[in-house]
Amino acid sequence: MTSTEPPIRPIDVLRSLVFYPVFYGVSAVLVTGNLLSLPLPAGALRVMVRVWCAWHRWCCRYLLGIRVVVEGPVPDGAVLCAMRHESFFEAIDLPMLLRSPVIFAKAELFSIPVWGLLGRRYGLVKVDRQAGARALRGMIAAARANALASGRHRPIAIFPEGTRVPHDEVRPLQAGFAGIYKMADLPVVPIAVDSGPLYHRRWKRAGVIRYRIGEALPPGLPRAEIEARVTAAINALH
Repeated sequence: MTSTEPPIRPIDVLRSLVFYPVFYGVSAVLVTGNLLSLPLPAGALRVMVRVWCAWHRWCCRYLLGIRVVVEGPVPDGAVLCAMRHESFFEAIDLPMLLRSPVIFAKAELFSIPVWGLLGRRYGLVKVDRQAGARALRGMIAAARANALASGRHRPIAIFPEGTRVPHDEVRPLQAGFAGIYKMADLPVVPIAVDSGPLYHRRWKRAGVIRYRIGEALPPGLPRAEIEARVTAAINALH
């Protein structure tokens, strides 16, 4: 906690102590339901994932006192969404914000029992941070295949910083983002979020988490320009 942040209040501790067992306890039941949906069409799992994300939103709102505000039109269809990453909040909430997004996710997540299996079925794409051009093309091919598998083009989402970044820091985008942008040949919609001060802590705080959806950027921009414009847009809520 930095010196500019208000102290944790007893109500914050109490809310968090209620949130953890309630959210994760019901989540265990919902994950079991997700496993039962595996023999069904993939759309059934996407519905179950959205139910879990809606449960998380409900717990944030009514147990933690966190409201979510979305500023700007929510993108859909053939688009690459580049989102700021400050906490697990937006990682869980992404399928609530976007309509069944295909998400680039770090490779370590796929080794988690059950979660990795469900992630692949949902349409997550494994990111190899040391990937060369050939592996990068494979990632783009997988993302496109997953995006089109449902008969409609699902939005593709990435956290271009590659990891969680503290709210008061600005970090350069991972080198792979420019390659994904070039090969995907899709408009990029940058999305800022300010979840860190409320959610990225043991004792979570009540308040408002904002998403700010930026202007769509066309494909084909020079690397320096797309990186600069995306960096500025995803950090717009500092």
